[in-house]
Amino acid sequence: MALSKIYDTSLTLLTDLYQLTMAHGYWKTGRAEQEAVFHLFFRKNPFQGGYTIAAGLEYALEYIRRFQFSEDDLSYLKTLEGNDGRPLFSSGFLEYLADLRITCDLAAVPEGTVVFPHEPLVRVTGPILQCQLLETALLNLINFQTLIATKSARICTATGGDPVLEFGLRRAQGIDGGLAASRAAYIGGCAATSNVLAGKLFGIPVKGTHAHSWVMSYDDELSAFEDYARAMPNNCVFLVDTYDTLDGVRNAVRVGIQLKESGHQMVGIRLDSGDLAYLSIEARRLLDEAGLTEAAIVASNDLDETTISSLKMQGAKIAVWGVGTRLVTAFEQPALGGVYKLGAIRNEDQEWEPRLKLSEQAIKTSTPGILQTRRYLNQNGAVADMIYNELAPPSSERSVLIDPLDPTRRRVLDDKLDSQDLLIPVVKQGEIVHQHESLSVIRERAQQQLDLFHVGIQRHLDPHEYPVGLEQGLYDYKTEQILLARKLNHQ
Repeated sequence: MALSKIYDTSLTLLTDLYQLTMAHGYWKTGRAEQEAVFHLFFRKNPFQGGYTIAAGLEYALEYIRRFQFSEDDLSYLKTLEGNDGRPLFSSGFLEYLADLRITCDLAAVPEGTVVFPHEPLVRVTGPILQCQLLETALLNLINFQTLIATKSARICTATGGDPVLEFGLRRAQGIDGGLAASRAAYIGGCAATSNVLAGKLFGIPVKGTHAHSWVMSYDDELSAFEDYARAMPNNCVFLVDTYDTLDGVRNAVRVGIQLKESGHQMVGIRLDSGDLAYLSIEARRLLDEAGLTEAAIVASNDLDETTISSLKMQGAKIAVWGVGTRLVTAFEQPALGGVYKLGAIRNEDQEWEPRLKLSEQAIKTSTPGILQTRRYLNQNGAVADMIYNELAPPSSERSVLIDPLDPTRRRVLDDKLDSQDLLIPVVKQGEIVHQHESLSVIRERAQQQLDLFHVGIQRHLDPHEYPVGLEQGLYDYKTEQILLARKLNHQ
């Protein structure tokens, strides 16, 4: 297939085949319009961390806005065959898809919100066939950006406020992965990106100067720096490690002085290899002795939060951090592990019946109901998060929080605490009701959210465990349903 066709095509088939086979089954058995509730959530914080930053919602809303099976989509589906060589989908079902529009309601946590395991990031309510068709796309769009936004926040925390530049496009997982990673990294706290297309599309500041090839194309390093300074006097960060790093710094100093004499200013130098702690200390000394005290030292070279923390402890004189591969690929953990589970379904009497999935692993047993997360706060910030069932909301008098994986861990929440529900309406009957937000607003929210929590959740090693649990009534109901299901399954 030509590349142009990939980018011209509808994205409605951005799904797993089993979503369509189940949709066909719902349609054929007359259940396509049966109302259901699904929740998108994850089970563990990524990177063995203490928190997660929600991201990707804007992508998901755009997907819903554009959801429509094109003639080309339906023509392709007509070609699919079952194991008997006959069409996989009936013509009547394909005609149904041709007229299908999303009429679901969606509630979601705003992008940039700090979230925790088991809390729903998105809740989808509507005809079960439509809910099912949205599953894979929502997971694809929310999982990755949430993962990268979280990684970015961890890296930005490690720098102690120094700016982080996202340099990962050339190592990203394809074009879409590169763009989504740049967007999510900015939400998580990065100050700028090298990805020019992301700058254009999302309004992210872009940064970058020259590579080793610029220096290597000259007979000597000094001439390379001088010519670059003449060509780009307002964008001079010289990459100094092409040959000998400290000699490169000395050459950058000479050109920096020339720039200063001509009314310009050298922005700084970049170190991309070697002992970054030692080299940055020596480079800072050379720059300061030459009076170039405002020239910044930028460092890159497979950095992440662990390496940055180590360099900080060694007294490195690095002011700006360029982070690429280990950020945009979420190097240590390449997937969030988000899931999408049925929580409730309407019966023939139009009453909601909660549903749960059993597992021999407690962490994989889903929670039944129509779920919402309530965050409790005092004057110092967030105190605890409670997941509750909107079909049986908690009383205002006394709320008990129970750890879903350890019921002996319980917490009574003071009724005088302030609270807010995290899921807000973003789609009503298929129409987007969530107002578009700039990335700067979302990025600021992420920082404000982190400030609500005990600083210990940001530790990279053995982080503080923020209290999250089920409301007692929901926990008791879940336990009752588990026991009932196991009894029925063993009759």
